[in-house]
Amino acid sequence: MTQFTDLGLAEQLLKALASEGYTTPTPIQAQAIPPILQGRDLLGAAQTGTGKTAAFSLPLIQRLVSQPRRVETRSVRALILSPTRELAAQIETSIRAYAQFTTIKSTVVFGGVPVGKQIRALGQHVDILVATPGRLLDLVDQRAVSLREIEYLVLDEADQMLDLGFIHALRRIATLIPKKRQTLLFSATMPKPIREIASAYLSDPVEVSVAPVATTAEKIDQRVVFTNPGDKPALLAKTLSVPEMERAIVFTRTKHGADKVVRQLEVSGLKAAAIHGNKSQGQRERALGAFRDGELRILVATDIAARGIDVDGISHVVQFDLPNVPETYVHRIGRTARAGASGMAIAFCTPEERGDLAAIEKLTRVAITPMGEVPYWDGRTPKKPPQNQGRGGRGQQGGGGRDQGRPHGERSGRPQGGKPVQAGGQRSDAPRNDRQQRAEAQGQRKDAGSAKEGLGGVAFLQQRTQQPRTNGARRRAN
Repeated sequence: MTQFTDLGLAEQLLKALASEGYTTPTPIQAQAIPPILQGRDLLGAAQTGTGKTAAFSLPLIQRLVSQPRRVETRSVRALILSPTRELAAQIETSIRAYAQFTTIKSTVVFGGVPVGKQIRALGQHVDILVATPGRLLDLVDQRAVSLREIEYLVLDEADQMLDLGFIHALRRIATLIPKKRQTLLFSATMPKPIREIASAYLSDPVEVSVAPVATTAEKIDQRVVFTNPGDKPALLAKTLSVPEMERAIVFTRTKHGADKVVRQLEVSGLKAAAIHGNKSQGQRERALGAFRDGELRILVATDIAARGIDVDGISHVVQFDLPNVPETYVHRIGRTARAGASGMAIAFCTPEERGDLAAIEKLTRVAITPMGEVPYWDGRTPKKPPQNQGRGGRGQQGGGGRDQGRPHGERSGRPQGGKPVQAGGQRSDAPRNDRQQRAEAQGQRKDAGSAKEGLGGVAFLQQRTQQPRTNGARRRAN
């Protein structure tokens, strides 16, 4: 088995990895680190949680250390672009951990917080800047930072940048940085627009990838409960009341829906908090901190806001609303069954959502098992709708086991705590039809500081905390 010591990393980095408890690289790290150390541009297909933060951060730090250079005041040598604030904060926290035995300095800038502190930080010596595009351009316009001496550029979560409307910001940033640079681009999916960006930004890149997005984790027990819309709240409360529900994320399609679910759970005596684009940074930070620390065992989230939530020990993922985009289902359930642990994904499916369920099963090549073990609040067993109900429903409702759709490669950890998740890959180029998702993305752009650029991002800061290892297993870096 490949170890970090086999990848050509410097002693300072190996020491940092050891101090954090990481010994074995994930597949994306093993594939990406050597060519990055060689100075090659890289195109990586990997979704959040596969270990890509360490895959680009470790060799980037090493190259900066091995080629020291003084830059002008308010200039930086490396720029890492992230679509959301929580991801940006998470990346910078990881970089600090990896660079702890070097002289490399980093900082992070994003919208939704006062700009003064960020301007003062940029006035100090900074090697690596992690930023969301909107706030970065605001700071450029204020002459608080210069991009003229950039040697390394990382585009993380490129597909989400497109989804959130960052294409104009990316184009402008490209005009502000030197053409002679090393560029790394990571994306969970590789539709045509991402390929076009890669062609424009990268020069003769090495391509690396891990398991496709269509695969679901082997240790995730996937179940579906057929129900009616009006019965969902009581069914959810009953589901979350069982002792096995140690730590659960509940997904809704909309921000309003997330708040409504929290209120309904509180009426049932269950404490929960919502994470979405309309929550303040302080509210998000407090909710996520309580969830991590175990003070809160139920977190209700929308898809965009949940991107980047990286918490150990999530036992269940409950889909209160099925997503219209089947790939989203795979991203959702990947929150559980990490670090070698098992997990359960429970989906509520109304007659109107049968078509969404069919699309999910087609993508994943898994017949999701109907579940009769979770009763309604009054003890009744959920009944399956008639075969002819719903749009595009399945031909049968009997239990179906997994077929051949096993993942080809899963992450075995992360630098912020070592949790596995299935990796990113290909998806359809079909246009998104989820108006709620688009509306949420648009709502998040307005606080990014440049409306004309269509900029935005999720507005909560995620702090890294140490979680206990599952079953005493060694963690792997992310």
